Amino acid sequence: MALWKEASPAAGTPPLPAGAPPARETDKVAPMPLAAEPARRAERPAAKETIIAADLAIEGKIEGAGHVRLAGRFKGDVHVDGNLTIEPGAHLTGQVYAKTVVIAGELHGNINGAARVELLESGVLAGDVKAEMLTVAAGSKMRGSVEFGWDGKSARLAAQG
Repeated sequence: MALWKEASPAAGTPPLPAGAPPARETDKVAPMPLAAEPARRAERPAAKETIIAADLAIEGKIEGAGHVRLAGRFKGDVHVDGNLTIEPGAHLTGQVYAKTVVIAGELHGNINGAARVELLESGVLAGDVKAEMLTVAAGSKMRGSVEFGWDGKSARLAAQG
């Protein structure tokens, strides 16, 4: 019983003439590499959302690149590259720097350099707003000054001081 199998010529290749040395691995032609796959755009991971629950009260500072959803109470500044959502019944006291700010609860502080601010029907804002776009729903409350409609770059530069 043999433990190996003799190599037979591949289909479509002529047989070797008698007395010719067997083909070596180095004699074989390497297959041509396929065309390189076009480089894909670097996919950005989806931004994560942090939730501060309704039964929490936190004091400090929030900084990051993700989104923040506030359902509880927070005292301190919020500086995120993503969105900030203040849920109904939530309360935030501090300065806000975010791309989009949605207020359905209460915010006591300024919003600086946002691309979009939405003050919903149940929202209360006591502070100044500097944003590219502002939407105010009927029934909401606001006390402070507002600057909107300017391009985002100048609004963000003015907010940074």
